[in-house]
Amino acid sequence: MTGRMQPIDHWSNISLLQIICGIADHKSLSAAAKESGVAQSNASRAVRVLERRLGYALLHRSHRGSQLTQEGKLIAEWAREALEALDRLAIGAEALARSESEVLTIGASMTIAEHLLPGWLKTFRARYPEAKTQLRIMNSADVISAVEDGRVGLGFVETPDVPRALHSQPVWTDELIAVVGSAHPWANSATTVSTELLANTPLIEREPGSGTRAFLDFLVGTHRQPPLLELNSNSAICQAVIEGIGPAVLSRLAVESDVREGKLIAIPSGEKKLERQLTAVWKDPSSLTHFAQRFIDIARTGTEHPGTQNTQ
Repeated sequence: MTGRMQPIDHWSNISLLQIICGIADHKSLSAAAKESGVAQSNASRAVRVLERRLGYALLHRSHRGSQLTQEGKLIAEWAREALEALDRLAIGAEALARSESEVLTIGASMTIAEHLLPGWLKTFRARYPEAKTQLRIMNSADVISAVEDGRVGLGFVETPDVPRALHSQPVWTDELIAVVGSAHPWANSATTVSTELLANTPLIEREPGSGTRAFLDFLVGTHRQPPLLELNSNSAICQAVIEGIGPAVLSRLAVESDVREGKLIAIPSGEKKLERQLTAVWKDPSSLTHFAQRFIDIARTGTEHPGTQNTQ
């Protein structure tokens, strides 16, 4: 060997490490250079400079190509380990710099998931492409349960029954609309919807635990007529109303398309609008990550939708 060296100085060129590993993999200097994005002449020169500094040959050169010497093979093994360590360094450093890189798991009730969440997600992913999200769709009661036991980090619900132990923030003002089929008596009369009428009318409703049903209980009282029919999706309820089975009260988000097309008839409210707050819920301040807070911000301000409004 020729003189004393500072060992690390000779290995600071990452592309040189890649070239040596490439020669081991492809048995060819030209192929290794191409894979590393380096001109063959520059790759050959870099290897020769390293050989002079080390004091021994790394390659057997011939007209048939270049092969690693025994020393070269050992150097290639160490170079591969060094590159893997550098990869771990880069990944770890990036994770420290972006501590919120964990998956943001979002639980959302049906109406929110169907009509609002797609727009929120589109905006969120455009702004934070590095963030990873998972979506779980369930009714409001199940979302709250999932937030409480940590299965989801952030929930969006329609129910007014948010436990005091959870943290919450209104994100959207929604309006409930009474709808009937075209043959229903309310469709061709001056009927207006009052809480008294809703209390005395059997309705097609969502299942227990639904935020829409919970809001009706809150608005009208639990001592009202039992449901005419229970279904577990807004679309199924809309279809049942269109078929003339009975009236329903649903989010404007869920019915506006069918109302616009004349499939459903919206009955005006005789009192003030039947408005409710759609709410973000999370367990405690420590569970509200940076990305979760950014998602809430988008839900409050980032997407507009006809007939509804963000909560500023």
